[in-house]
Amino acid sequence: MTSDISWKTLLNDERQQPYFRQALHTINELRASGKHVYPSQVDTFNAFKLTPFAQLKVVILGQDPYHGANQAHGLSFSVPLGVKPPPSLQNIFLELQHTVNGFTMPHHGNLSHWAEQGVLLLNTVLTVEAGKAHSHADLGWERFTDKVIEVIDQHCQGIVFLLWGRHAGEKAAKVNRNKHLVLRAAHPSPYSADKGFFGCNHFNLANEYLRQQGKPIIDWQL
Repeated sequence: MTSDISWKTLLNDERQQPYFRQALHTINELRASGKHVYPSQVDTFNAFKLTPFAQLKVVILGQDPYHGANQAHGLSFSVPLGVKPPPSLQNIFLELQHTVNGFTMPHHGNLSHWAEQGVLLLNTVLTVEAGKAHSHADLGWERFTDKVIEVIDQHCQGIVFLLWGRHAGEKAAKVNRNKHLVLRAAHPSPYSADKGFFGCNHFNLANEYLRQQGKPIIDWQL
């Protein structure tokens, strides 16, 4: 992977595709009609802003943004400072507390510290209507995030993919396991965390893989 490659250069053609432009148009119309769409327009692509392509080490893939007010800010599973961590994020912290030596429960749920270390916090769908989980699944976002996974697979070596839940797990087929580490688990939501997320040990396994490649490990403490 060369340092002059960026998300913009890799995804510019995809963002000119009719389906992508239509998705943005539809979302703008919803906002104009008074519908609440999360995250805000300025935050929708935060995952790419906070994790430059050249610094990418880990991909944590979620489903779609939180659909409650003030929660989603463009990073999967993360919430802004001052917002109580939702149940899925609380379960992520529990897994960290039980498996990562020295991890202490944080007082907030903002995962920007991970993103700034090279953890792409991506959802398979990038927007949602208030109170309607997965309401934007048919807008074309999954086609776009398929492309994101494809360019990572093509242009990078030794990336860790943490795929939690069925929707994220379906992306595994787009990753060359001879080049990257793919770890799958149940979604950390209260409905499924005890069916394979708790005890998955993904955070330690990710760092072990990075260490083997001579890459800096992720400081999971927030």
